[in-house]
Amino acid sequence: MNAKQMIEENNQKREQLTVDNEKYYSDLMLYIRTNWQVSEQHTEELLLELLDHLLEGQKEGKTAIDIFGETPKDYADQLIEQLPEEKKRSWFPFIATLFVQIISYVLIIRGLVLLVFPLFTEVNDQVNIFSLLITTIFLGVVVAGVVRYIFKVIHRSIFEENKAAWKDPVKVGAVAAVSMGAIILLSVWLPEIGPSFHFTWWLSLLFGVVVWSISKVFKRN
Repeated sequence: MNAKQMIEENNQKREQLTVDNEKYYSDLMLYIRTNWQVSEQHTEELLLELLDHLLEGQKEGKTAIDIFGETPKDYADQLIEQLPEEKKRSWFPFIATLFVQIISYVLIIRGLVLLVFPLFTEVNDQVNIFSLLITTIFLGVVVAGVVRYIFKVIHRSIFEENKAAWKDPVKVGAVAAVSMGAIILLSVWLPEIGPSFHFTWWLSLLFGVVVWSISKVFKRN
């Protein structure tokens, strides 16, 4: 099976776990998946093996603590150290899909703004090629950085004791807000160098829908 098939099987089999065992295993699974130190294939093979082992033990009346121990973080770290590192997981497919989705949302929102705002005020539908190129590159870098930061926050906090539930969302929200502000400021401050072209509201909506459809194809694959 490939990684996607194993993830689907994992999702189905987890429904057979008791509430406590599911909570224990889900934390273990999320911690290992967000480590990103090994290939996705090796990660999912390990997780499916652990799940099968847990399900067998559960039939005998054992709990996840009985099988894996009272310190899941230490156990997960030992497992990660034993996994081969020669083929690390690629960030590109996930980040590329997310980037394409964000571009589609921007195009759709822009199209709606250009459709509605002219009813109340004058709107310029021109797009400068230089500004567009620089902003798009910067957006890609920001998306990659924010995604990596989110995974690190999740990874660190899974087994953190006595943590305040609001801290992680506030951290992620602050980073996302600052990043979005930086993108907006860059697009406003960039000088318009070189040619520009008219990009009407209906073209923006059309391209937005097309790009969104492409992102869904990437996600399925």
